[in-house]
Amino acid sequence: MDSGLEHPLSQDADFLKSTEKDDMLMEMECGHFGCTHYKRRCKIRSPCCDEIFDCRHCHNDAKNSMQVNPLDRHEIPRHEVKKVICSLCATEQDVQQNCINCGVCMGKYFCAKCKFFDDDVSKHQYHCDGCGICRTGGEENFFHCYKCGCCYARSLKDSHRCVERAMHHNCPVCFEYLFDSTRDISVLQCGHTIHFDCLKEMEAHFQYACPVCSKSVCDMSRVWEKLDQEVASTPMPEMYQNKMVWILCNDCGTNSEVHFHIIAHKCMSCNSYNTRQTRGGPASCSSSI
Repeated sequence: MDSGLEHPLSQDADFLKSTEKDDMLMEMECGHFGCTHYKRRCKIRSPCCDEIFDCRHCHNDAKNSMQVNPLDRHEIPRHEVKKVICSLCATEQDVQQNCINCGVCMGKYFCAKCKFFDDDVSKHQYHCDGCGICRTGGEENFFHCYKCGCCYARSLKDSHRCVERAMHHNCPVCFEYLFDSTRDISVLQCGHTIHFDCLKEMEAHFQYACPVCSKSVCDMSRVWEKLDQEVASTPMPEMYQNKMVWILCNDCGTNSEVHFHIIAHKCMSCNSYNTRQTRGGPASCSSSI
C-alpha cells in the first residue's frame, strides 16, 4: 500500500545527488576565480587603504608599481585583514573558509592565522608558527631553524651553516625581501640566502662568489686547477719574480704572503684563488702634474 510518503532511502539518494552536484559546480568554478597569484573564491578588503583586491600581492603590485624609493613601498599587513568578499555572491564578511551567505568554500587551503585562501592544494601549503606565515612544499619536508629564523629543507638540518635571521633581508641581487618571497630561494654554502633564479643569473655571468660575504658559492676545485695551469704557463717578468704581496682568502679567511702574479693569487691554506690583495704590489710609477 502506498502511504504517500517518500522512502528515507530515496531522500538520502537525493541528498547525495545534490551534494555531488554542488561539488561538481565548485570544481567547475574553481578555475574562474582568483588572480595570477592564487586561485580562490574570494577577494580581500585591504586594512590599510580600505580598497578591495584579489590578494595582497595584487594590492602590493598596484600600489608600488610607480614607487621608485623602496622606503615608500605600501604593502598590506596580511595578518590584519579583517574582511573578505565572496566572489560568487559578493557578500562581505569576516574572514572564514565558507561563505556565510551561499556556503561556497572560498579556498580549499585556508589559514585563519594568515587570513589566507588558496584552491591549489598541490602546493602542499602549511603554516609555520616559527616563521609566522604559510609556506609551500609540505610540512614534512621542512624544519624551522630558530637561529636562522626561517624554514629549510630537512636535508639541510644537520649541514647548513646558521646565519642569524638569514632570510630577513633583501635578495643581494634583485633586492626583493626574501622572507616572504613567493620565488624559490637557495641557501649558499656560507649560509646566506638568495633567489634561485638570481643565483642562476650570476652563474650565467661567471660570478661564483656570494654577494654578501664573497665566499665561493659552489665547489670551485676544478676552476682552481685550471688557474694553476694558467699561472704556471705565464711566467712573470724578472723585475716581479721576487715581488711578494699579502692576500686575504675570501673562502677560509687566512692571511698569507705569496708571490705576486698578474693572473691571480693562490691561498696557501686552502688552495683557493678566491682571494684579495691587502698589501704590497708592483712598484708604482711617478705621475706627471
